[in-house]
Amino acid sequence: MAELDIGMIQRLLPHRYPMLLVDRVLDWEAGKFIRGLKNVTANEPFFQGHFPEYKVMPGVLVVEAMAQVAGLLTMLSEFARRDGSQLVLFAGIDEARFKRQVVPGDTLTLEANLERAVRGIGRFRTRATVGENVVCEATLLAAIRDVPPVPPLPV
Repeated sequence: MAELDIGMIQRLLPHRYPMLLVDRVLDWEAGKFIRGLKNVTANEPFFQGHFPEYKVMPGVLVVEAMAQVAGLLTMLSEFARRDGSQLVLFAGIDEARFKRQVVPGDTLTLEANLERAVRGIGRFRTRATVGENVVCEATLLAAIRDVPPVPPLPV
């Protein structure tokens, strides 16, 4: 399918700066796979406090970026409603392995392949690479949940 720019990504995901970690979707097929990008720059807010003398992107944020592309695939596959009444939540992680650090100037390629989707739970095989080098691989679970109603303000 066609590429998605940041505007379309923001229409599909509720995340915003500094937690939106997907800049572009390069390719996807509903119910099958997605491939996106995260451009890592020196001015990312996490670099101020995470090894400031040797800037390294936190591994948990690499995993979060992989989870966000899995969430995008869930939305693009229309497993969840796109009207804002449902969220795709990170539900689990298995077999996570980190192979190299991510530093400023790197472009992360983020991939998610849907292995299974049953009763609102999706299982994804994910991978993050920089060039030809694998950064991280993991199996992630995502759960589709209704957005809780906002309680009325007290009078």
